Amino acid sequence: MQKMVKGANVGLAALSDDVGSVMMSLGWSSPTGEGDADVSVLLLDGNGKVRSDADFCFYNNPITGNGSVQLLGKTPTADGNEDRISFDLDAVPPEVEQIVVAASRYGGSCFGDLNDLHLTLADSSGDSLVQFSIEDAGAVSAFIFGELYRRAGEWKFRAVGQGYASGLPGLATDFGVDIDDDAEEETREEAIEEEPGQGRREVVQEAVVPSPRTPEADDAVRADAEATPSGPKRPPRPRTARKKVTLPKTAKKSLAENDSWRTARLFPLSVLKSDRERETRATSVLLSVMAQVPEFGRRLTAGFGAPAGRMETFTEVSLPHGDSPRRPDGVIRVERAGKLWTALVETKTNGNALKPDQVQAYMDIAARRGYEAVITLSNDVALEGSPLVDVRIDGRRKHKVALWHLSWAEVAHQAQMLIRHEGVGNAAHAWLLHELLHYLQHEHSGCHGFQNMGSAWVPVRKGIDDETLCQGDPRATEVIESWERLVRQVCLRLGGELGQKVLPVQRAKRGADPRVRRADLADRLCSQGRLDAELRIEGTPGILAIAADLRTGKLRTSIEVAAPEQGYPLSRAKRLIRQLASAPADLHIETLVEADGAGPRGTLERLRPEPADLLPKDGAEIVGFRLSLFKGMGNGRGSAESGFIRSVDEAVDRFHALVVAQLDVRGARRAGGEGEAAR
Repeated sequence: MQKMVKGANVGLAALSDDVGSVMMSLGWSSPTGEGDADVSVLLLDGNGKVRSDADFCFYNNPITGNGSVQLLGKTPTADGNEDRISFDLDAVPPEVEQIVVAASRYGGSCFGDLNDLHLTLADSSGDSLVQFSIEDAGAVSAFIFGELYRRAGEWKFRAVGQGYASGLPGLATDFGVDIDDDAEEETREEAIEEEPGQGRREVVQEAVVPSPRTPEADDAVRADAEATPSGPKRPPRPRTARKKVTLPKTAKKSLAENDSWRTARLFPLSVLKSDRERETRATSVLLSVMAQVPEFGRRLTAGFGAPAGRMETFTEVSLPHGDSPRRPDGVIRVERAGKLWTALVETKTNGNALKPDQVQAYMDIAARRGYEAVITLSNDVALEGSPLVDVRIDGRRKHKVALWHLSWAEVAHQAQMLIRHEGVGNAAHAWLLHELLHYLQHEHSGCHGFQNMGSAWVPVRKGIDDETLCQGDPRATEVIESWERLVRQVCLRLGGELGQKVLPVQRAKRGADPRVRRADLADRLCSQGRLDAELRIEGTPGILAIAADLRTGKLRTSIEVAAPEQGYPLSRAKRLIRQLASAPADLHIETLVEADGAGPRGTLERLRPEPADLLPKDGAEIVGFRLSLFKGMGNGRGSAESGFIRSVDEAVDRFHALVVAQLDVRGARRAGGEGEAAR
């Protein structure tokens, strides 16, 4: 991998033979683990301007018209998170000569507050080509990381590192994008929110549901039209304000005579009797929906280097391999501009592990036949630095094959995001995704994601109980890896239900080897007997923390919220208690004071009649409050009723629904920008 400095450039063809499509990752970290930013891409012509507003690719427009550029969202890494962007360079229109990659922050935040800003560019096989690290971004709210540009028919990369104090609107305007003024809209929304008795949900519905047609209304419309000068209608301009999330529609009342009637399903599960049948059915169901719903198929394959094009999928394909042919569970082929991208698919369900010899055989077949990738699909969750399957790569072969992994939990997450929150092209596609999601979530499908803490779970818990677990025990590292997989799956599941980004927070110092980091966490598990994790949920006033104490058998979910800057201490305490009117009585509240001092604490049941008990007796300044719920955790290693995994899921769901969702995000933002940190 080539290290770049500011202003340097390099030709991609000199670095790899597989640069028809490339993947770019932008990353950063912050001292608190809460800093975030949003990525944007601009496609420019020879004059350095966008051809139209459609060439501005950002969170309200994540895919360009022809699919050559797609924002893939954030993915967890060993030391934080990275934003990924897929570029199909072969499909970029010929009049586009330059592609600018930038990021932006909001609410007064600047890139100088972030650490370890970097850009990484990889080829279609996943091999990293270049890395560009930014030392000092400064007090700017928008930042250009780098650009791809054409020279003599060849694509090159330049490390830019230029900041914009005017933010995303200023950056976009400089490149010819005509944006709407978000300040007016935000002012209007705030005014609506202040109206008594008017909820946000009703306002959104009023904006999208047409009024009933009446003769009087038609006359008014005609009068307005006559009074308005005629002229061409201005096309909608990009808005840098985020779009509102569309709430799921209420389910229609069933026409069944009684509850025993079962709805007819496109993908039935009653005939599944064996693991082989589950694997075959699940593969066929998934691949067929991917081919028929372009948004879904593209979302699952873009991160693997597949171009945006016509997709066809196949199952039970026979391919020659030595004395006997091999039958991969599936094949994905994407055609773009006369070129084919092909991936073999190996599927496991019901918690069955991938077989290294099978995956190795498919890697060898793919290399000989010139295929681009092998995709494994199972209930397990892949971790950086800890591959699920070790394979040999023949360095003598010029053609490289990438090995990728998908979890069934990630497949379900992407389906949820599309049909419940972001939307797809038409009603038929939405129905297909709904049927797929029903299939994946059915207890007989075997596609339930990570469900087993592994063989080391029981011995490690026993070793912690009797104090015989020693540091350096490899079983502790296995438990740490299982815990990390569970946390990432919780993020996928909760994010799909909420329609918001939910990401694990990694506070490890950037650059640390993930295996070394996990070994350190394993040593802490041995000495403290506790597993810890933090989740950043978009739109909430703080970080949701999870602590599993294996010595006491208790799960603690908690969040720290900042105290409002305005008002007397007692009014701050009363305001918090009012927000928690429907929270559980056993919710623990602790006052946080300056200099990390311990403040008063108590249960919500006791504090409701006496909020003044939250005030420090010595008059210390209140900086915030810590809210916590406790729950007994399961003993089993799996997701059965008594299992540890189920208890973690239930604890997070209960805490978010009954506590976090009740908190006033706007109040937290006024209290010092915590809302922006939770973006």
